[in-house]
Amino acid sequence: MTINYLSQEGFERLKAKLDDLKSQGRSDVAKAIAEAREKGDLSENAEYDAAKEAQGLLELKINELEKVLANSRILDQSTLDTSKVTVFCNVTIKNKKNGKEMTYKLVSESEADLKTRKISVSSPMGHGLLGKAVGDTAEITTPGGKLVFEIVKISID
Repeated sequence: MTINYLSQEGFERLKAKLDDLKSQGRSDVAKAIAEAREKGDLSENAEYDAAKEAQGLLELKINELEKVLANSRILDQSTLDTSKVTVFCNVTIKNKKNGKEMTYKLVSESEADLKTRKISVSSPMGHGLLGKAVGDTAEITTPGGKLVFEIVKISID
């Protein structure tokens, strides 16, 4: 069993998505199945097959979200220790090769969003940064090769 550490905001967002899939999603799929049934012989009805497949995928998505939420723990970010990189920390790193600094927030897989600089703790980058302290060096193997970063700052904001 994998435990998912979520912020309160992330938990609420996933719960709202699950509620929407269970109500509106199921309602939409039921309508599509009913409309396809009205079109006659089910054995040769491609619309009916597609609607049933969509129903199966929806139920799979609902099941996955229920598992994530059931195995979730909500963390209070104000109680986190910033002496080392942990989940929900903002970490500023400096690329040793080009000197460029970047700041990322480490989050759970379900909250990861590279556009907002939130990276998953289970990604190669997140995994390589976990447990490091300011001044430590992190060597991270990526598909493009090995990257070396220095931990410049750890904060929670």
